[in-house]
Amino acid sequence: MTDILIADDHPLFRDALQRAVLVALPQARVHNADSVHTLLGLIEQFPDAELLLLDLHMPGARGYSALAHIRGQYPGLPTIVVSGHEEAQVARRALAHGASAYIPKSSSGESIVTAIRVVLDGDIWLPPQLVGGSAELKPDEADAAARIAALTPQQFRVLTMIAEGLLNKQIAWELGVSEATVKAHMTAIMRKLGVNNRTQVALAASQLAVEPGTMQPMSGDEDGE
Repeated sequence: MTDILIADDHPLFRDALQRAVLVALPQARVHNADSVHTLLGLIEQFPDAELLLLDLHMPGARGYSALAHIRGQYPGLPTIVVSGHEEAQVARRALAHGASAYIPKSSSGESIVTAIRVVLDGDIWLPPQLVGGSAELKPDEADAAARIAALTPQQFRVLTMIAEGLLNKQIAWELGVSEATVKAHMTAIMRKLGVNNRTQVALAASQLAVEPGTMQPMSGDEDGE
């Protein structure tokens, strides 16, 4: 049985993706997530999944950060990025971060089915209007992606919550761990990202924003807590 993962927080589009998957692979088992936190749990639960369809904009997905992390931690899991962005540069950056395909949300069901089949065959797919040209990541973005890719899944969960402005005690409650554990993760995250405080952690994540300037760091620091 083939396991396919879909991560999208819009139920209608998630259903559309599921229908496309079942056309391409009628016997597939489809597992859905509406946040990156849920998705990471699914990947751990189904380590042999053959494909992930990942929305760029969903809870916990800060620009390309979720894509970079998943490609770093699970290089054997082909990932198709789905997004409302229609710009060729956004699609090419997704491929540069390791995506196997890019599907604008305006795509037809037939195009989505085609993309799924092409990627499962081991190839790269872009819609015809976005084909052509290439994108090299800027050094700062490539460095941030490599550092985020090195985080463990739990460290990445903490990173996304920091970027959303949650305090240590809130993160501890969300993850069901102690504040001491969150502080330990914070120390490891800052070391891996090469930064010294929470604001710099959020700024590191902002290097992977789809649109520069759209991922503002939260106000205030909680470094010693």
